[in-house]
Amino acid sequence: MVLFWVVIVGIGVLIFRALGRTPEHPHTHIQAGSSPEQLLAERFARGEIDEEEYQRRLTTLRASPPSTRRE
Repeated sequence: MVLFWVVIVGIGVLIFRALGRTPEHPHTHIQAGSSPEQLLAERFARGEIDEEEYQRRLTTLRASPPSTRRE
């Protein structure tokens, strides 16, 4: 009888923890008018990249001309 209640409580705890967990990789919704610099800033704000990588990529973005080629 005790084992039955331990299993029931254990399942309840696992369900509660699973429902309260945030996704590890949330889906990001890219807005149609977002510029590459805005997208980079959003990644930096979310903590996906560190400051060094942000600065490096921002410098690269600003140094290269925008691409007009469409496939």
